[in-house]
Amino acid sequence: MEPNVALIQEFVDQILELSACAHVRRRMAAKDSPEFHALTGAISAYGNVLAMLTAMRRLEEFYAKASEQVSNYAQWVS
Repeated sequence: MEPNVALIQEFVDQILELSACAHVRRRMAAKDSPEFHALTGAISAYGNVLAMLTAMRRLEEFYAKASEQVSNYAQWVS
């Protein structure tokens, strides 16, 4: 696994852990309380960050494969 992909995966794991904790705390909060709504916002934000990190990881993997293909093509041509 490339360093950037490994780092992104580490961030994903941390965000998933934070999101799980927020879900548990939200279940314990009274509905329609300020804490409940704050945690709902936090969970939504965690989802947005996960989507961004997943897209970044896919781009890193795409660029790695594309770079490999270009290198293979350059060797074949020369």
